[in-house]
Amino acid sequence: MKVLLSTTYFGPVQWYQKLYRSDEVLIERHESFLKQTYRNRCLIATTQGMQALTVPVEHHNDQCIKDLRISDHGNWRHLHWNALQSAYGESPFFEYYQDDIRPFFEKHWTFLLDFNEEIIERTCELIDIRPKISFSSEFSMESGEFIDYRNAISPKHPEPDPDFSPNPYYQVYGQKHGFLPNLSVLDLLFNMGPESIFYL
Repeated sequence: MKVLLSTTYFGPVQWYQKLYRSDEVLIERHESFLKQTYRNRCLIATTQGMQALTVPVEHHNDQCIKDLRISDHGNWRHLHWNALQSAYGESPFFEYYQDDIRPFFEKHWTFLLDFNEEIIERTCELIDIRPKISFSSEFSMESGEFIDYRNAISPKHPEPDPDFSPNPYYQVYGQKHGFLPNLSVLDLLFNMGPESIFYL
């Protein structure tokens, strides 16, 4: 199976499942940026319920995703890391992985796509998956031989995906909120650790 995906900031479990189960993955570099998508946001579980963490970007109309710059507005790196510490500090594997994840909130990247690519690379190492990833050289409305999940994997209006069933796994606040499906891969990693690959 070959799949076409949008870039993602600590993307959801569904996104990483596509990465793991596909023979080949093409990540779109030439689409226009869309607000309120996983391209620059992730969802985590907190004591209050689900929370979105959004990377602020310098956005211009119809700007190509490869040219999108990260904004330093609002001290977001500090806020995101504090939110993760607060949400997952008591999870079974936060301490185990925190030194791998913290640098993403200390170093400054200029472009969102470069930032996301390094996150994807490190996350794949931590889960121990080795997907075959390439990047688009131009934008195409047609996905050709690739199954197109660019808009299907969405926090707002996800399209049906018969290949993805979000089976419950242990979550820190599961007793309080019930199982929250398809959160950021960080939720899976901090709660399930080395067993994350078996969930995917």
